[in-house]
Amino acid sequence: MLAFFALSLFVSATLLFWVQPMFAKMVLPLLGGTPAVWNTCMVFYQAALLAGYVYAHVSARWLGVRGQALVHVAWLGLALVVLPVGIPGGWVPSAAGHPVPWLLLLLTVAVGLPFFVLSTTAPMLQQWFAHTRHRHARDPYFLYAASNLGSMVALLGYPVLLEPRWVVARQSQFWTVGYGLLAVLILSCAGILWWTQKSGARNPGGEAQAPAAAPETLTLERRLKWVLLAFAPSSLLLGVTTYISTDIAAVPLIWVVPLALYLLTFVLVFARRPLLSNELMARWQPVAVLPLAALFLWDLQAEGNLVLPVHLLAFFFLAMVCHGELARSRPSTAHLTEFYLWLSVGGVLGGLFNALVAPLVFKSVVEYPLAIVLACLLRPTPAGAAPWQSFNWRDLAWPAAFGALLAGLVLMVRASAQEGATTGIIVFVSCFAALAVYLFSFRPLRYGMGVAAIFLSGVLYSGGDFPALHRERSFFGVLTVRTDAAGQYHLLYHGTTMHGAQSLDPQHRRDPLTYFHPTGPFGQVFSAFIHKPRHRQVAIIGLGTGSLSCYAWAGQSWTFYEIDPAVERLARDPQYFTFLEDCPALVEVALGDARLTLAKHAGRKYDLIIFDAFSSDAVPTHLISREALKLYLSRLAEGGMLLFHISNRYLDLRPVLANLAQDAGLACLYEDYQVNEAEQAAYASRAICVVMARKQADLGNLAEDERWTPPATDARVGLWTDEFSNILSVFRWPAVKLPFSLPWRTSEKSPE
Repeated sequence: MLAFFALSLFVSATLLFWVQPMFAKMVLPLLGGTPAVWNTCMVFYQAALLAGYVYAHVSARWLGVRGQALVHVAWLGLALVVLPVGIPGGWVPSAAGHPVPWLLLLLTVAVGLPFFVLSTTAPMLQQWFAHTRHRHARDPYFLYAASNLGSMVALLGYPVLLEPRWVVARQSQFWTVGYGLLAVLILSCAGILWWTQKSGARNPGGEAQAPAAAPETLTLERRLKWVLLAFAPSSLLLGVTTYISTDIAAVPLIWVVPLALYLLTFVLVFARRPLLSNELMARWQPVAVLPLAALFLWDLQAEGNLVLPVHLLAFFFLAMVCHGELARSRPSTAHLTEFYLWLSVGGVLGGLFNALVAPLVFKSVVEYPLAIVLACLLRPTPAGAAPWQSFNWRDLAWPAAFGALLAGLVLMVRASAQEGATTGIIVFVSCFAALAVYLFSFRPLRYGMGVAAIFLSGVLYSGGDFPALHRERSFFGVLTVRTDAAGQYHLLYHGTTMHGAQSLDPQHRRDPLTYFHPTGPFGQVFSAFIHKPRHRQVAIIGLGTGSLSCYAWAGQSWTFYEIDPAVERLARDPQYFTFLEDCPALVEVALGDARLTLAKHAGRKYDLIIFDAFSSDAVPTHLISREALKLYLSRLAEGGMLLFHISNRYLDLRPVLANLAQDAGLACLYEDYQVNEAEQAAYASRAICVVMARKQADLGNLAEDERWTPPATDARVGLWTDEFSNILSVFRWPAVKLPFSLPWRTSEKSPE
């Protein structure tokens, strides 16, 4: 009996987590990577999940569990009508209309019904199990661990096992088989429930157990506590993911790690015999959080290898304590579905706050420290009372006094930073702050306010050699304009990745720097390009600071395709960058997803198309697929050239482009340009570029340049299409010696 319920929850959660990235891969080529698309998907899935929990709660109240089982079997069968999941024939977004209404309708038609049915499984099957005669029926919450374990399997299995092996059409077929298996399992669970109810065993636990106690009365305060305890880890999950992927390490798939930890906490706290008690996690939570607070105090985020474990460990402890409190405060089975309903409300609100509200309200990832403070405030008191129930004014007075003293110390450190003797003082201030807040940890309100005081004091410290001149945030991340230590250059960063630099010397402000310096691949390409005077039309996918416009000359027409309006705004602001202002050619910036916008410009032909699109250090895969290359060729004039910039710290994309060029029958060369110390001092960067053309002769003198060589194809990488890509096959694995070989491993040093 128990096996059927546990396996049903496991399979349901696996399918629920599987369908989201699978359908995203289907819709990406149609709508691109604009914020409206991904926010719409996120809101839809959150709303469908909440609707499933509401349905599970309301239908149990109105129909009873037997009636609910009958109706749910009908829902299971009805969802089969829309399977397998896919884009219905003839569904193409309007070129002129807004994509959100079309996408909402598509999500509803293509995946809405099966997603809704799957969303009901976790609370519904636990409610059914509570009405069986199993000896654990009085407390079925441990089944929630099986549900989250299934989510973890899908989360880790999709990028490792499914995506690298099958196109999305085949994935959808397998998903349909999985749904059929789930339908059989749920039918079995319904049969068990029906037989149990028909036999007259209506009290959970059976005749051998004592009669169930009268269900407790749920107060508004208790419901609010559930919402907050679910809200904090949900917001914290998205906050830490955004922070580490933009300010620490823009590693592909890095988001998998915090999400896996988040699901693991549910597995651990709802297990029938928890391995880690909530008391133990609460006791050690300050030890994990305070080092993280010290990192924020001194704005230490660049040393990814050192600070990343600190962030993840603190996140794990904070989520464990919040979810542990949820598990500890769970009600009797009479209120089971309502408990999960409020848990879902908190999770949805946390997701909406981070995904929709925070990018509009905050200039940096402020929601991350806010969620940390909230999670600290929600830690349990030794007496088990809520923080507001044991409030006294000293809980605010002590943190206020501590914050004022700490702010003074931080200002002293900032003043002494000019003399270069700050290490000892920083260590002393960090130890003082950690000890003081640790002493607050037995009073949650005092403890949370103490952590907040550390974060606020950190705002006063502006150490580092690259002061920020401007910072703003869009739905694509945090953009920062910095100046170097000597004040001679302006630098544009997206997260931790530099996307352009400009000299402030009037004689050199038209010099292309970073990846685009004249001695590197870009300079060599334009040197070959200039010998073809008829070439006047240039397209660049990705704007950055507009550095490439330094290679333009009068009479040409340059079109930059840029997805982020904030990037264009900074590139056109003369107080930061003047490349576009000084450009002698006619310059146009076309905003929107490059692939979709380029497709709309059907009448244009370009003599040179440059691919330079990055999100921090990640490359949008839908821009380097077989279908994308076909689009580029349709916009490339006769005798034209394609140039792909693929410098990356974590991905080696050369075999991807080599396979695409071979498939299309194109001439293809690449160069990995290593800068010397003098060039690096002048803000020149290592650059890896690939050029393609219809004929070898179209590559000009690059074909005879020994620095440019044909890239090797790799069958293990495969041919990337809109339905297939394999990130792991091109991942630059750490150069460590292992007792076994890893597939797709490369020992080549990644670019800085």
